Amino acid sequence: MHNNYYFLRPLSQSLDALLRGTVISECFSQNKDELIIRFETHTDPFFIKASLEPAFSCLAFPTNFHRARKNSVDLFPILIGQRVASVRCLENERSVALTLSNDLTLLFKMHANRANVLLFEQNAVIALFRNNLPADEGLDLSTLDRTIDWSYEAFEQHQGNLGALYFTFGKVTWRHLAEQGFDTQPPDVRWQMIRQVRALLSKPVYSIAEAHGTVYLSLLPAPNTVREFTDPIEAINEFFHTYTHRAAFVRERQSAVAALREKLKGSESYYQKTFEKLAEVESDTNYKTWADLIMAHMHTLRPGQETVTLPDFYNDQHTVTIKLKRDLSPQKNAEAFYRKAKNQHIEIQRLQQSLETKEKEMAALRHEIATLEAATDLKSLRAEVGRNPIFSVKEKQPVPLPYHEFIYHGFKIWVGKNAQSNDVLTLRYGYKEDLWLHAKDVPGSHVLIKHQANKPFPKDVIERAAELAAYNSKRKTETLCPVVVTPRKYVRKRKGDPAGAVVVEREEVILVEPRLERTN
Repeated sequence: MHNNYYFLRPLSQSLDALLRGTVISECFSQNKDELIIRFETHTDPFFIKASLEPAFSCLAFPTNFHRARKNSVDLFPILIGQRVASVRCLENERSVALTLSNDLTLLFKMHANRANVLLFEQNAVIALFRNNLPADEGLDLSTLDRTIDWSYEAFEQHQGNLGALYFTFGKVTWRHLAEQGFDTQPPDVRWQMIRQVRALLSKPVYSIAEAHGTVYLSLLPAPNTVREFTDPIEAINEFFHTYTHRAAFVRERQSAVAALREKLKGSESYYQKTFEKLAEVESDTNYKTWADLIMAHMHTLRPGQETVTLPDFYNDQHTVTIKLKRDLSPQKNAEAFYRKAKNQHIEIQRLQQSLETKEKEMAALRHEIATLEAATDLKSLRAEVGRNPIFSVKEKQPVPLPYHEFIYHGFKIWVGKNAQSNDVLTLRYGYKEDLWLHAKDVPGSHVLIKHQANKPFPKDVIERAAELAAYNSKRKTETLCPVVVTPRKYVRKRKGDPAGAVVVEREEVILVEPRLERTN
């Protein structure tokens, strides 16, 4: 319920008390789908952090925020210097509006995967944070407040569709009512339950609770409550912190469990095939039977025979036709069958041992899966994964190099293979003296020129590495490509950045032709 109207309303009231009269000094973004706004107060600065990822949108209010020196971009420049007149929640809407000077309004529209930040001048949109939501451009601020008919007459008329009538309740509220038996009650009881839940939502206690592996914020009594708050800002900050850490824990646990389940699936398949093979070999006693029959009827056999039909004293004196090798004597044929029977016995023992080993392995995997699924926090999960030999064996497997190597005029040039390899190349294989290159402003490979002691980087070597960086980027088809060149020590990665994304603190740019091969 962190984006529910009944939470955003008291949150807006708290923000109004804190922000009324403050001045916006910064508005910027340094991560996709994240906007940071700094307000100057009489004491410490106040920050709003709007995380607008499609999978999880949430407002948070960090006590401080250190802006990166590089790779951050100023947004909504018109906001700088604007004074906050008021903060309010739009009526029956999941939106918080900051009314500013000069007829400007900054609106935080917290609509799940359609969450956005919109800047209005009077009632018309003049800028969006997420431009991939073009429908927001046509919004009229004066029409966004909504009304709800709370009369008993309206309740009676919408018995079959109360969700549409009371659209501000949200899933958590309706689930709470359902758990109280709302759907099976007569109309008069349901009306009283609606009034009671409205009263609870009007004076809530904010609970961080957990259900089905998901952390959520509730304004209603909730089972499995982790913590409770009376202040909405404190509640949303703790919820944001808990949710993001919980999401990381769930991702790592699911990844580890999925890897174990895949290994268990392979073990079960191997076990089944081995079991079937063992049953087949154990039921096949022909070689010993044939050898015994040949030895018993040796006096009737002639050298050079290719087949022989003999009475089977193992099966009610039925006859058995046996293929022989004509270049072997009857005795040698029997010896060959005995040898094959012995090999069958050895194979049975090997298959039985394989089944026993695989049974132990499957039991260990099932136990480990249960242990990881029972883990309740990231620390204990990582500790379990770290000490388990199942994972350590995987880590010891040879890992392919994350780069392609080129040699040019005696210098090694390493080109990253993909986004994940880029991180490994730059952060693990790169040293501060190396030279780092990347096509400017487009996805592409990280490139390193490896440093050689007491040797400066020749201009033609830098140009060659830049050509490779350009060729291994989205600009490979362009005539000329700008390429960033900087010492590796000026490249860093922020916590939470996607694979391949880095911050460059100091750079030079050169223009080169994208190409893979060079004649000189």
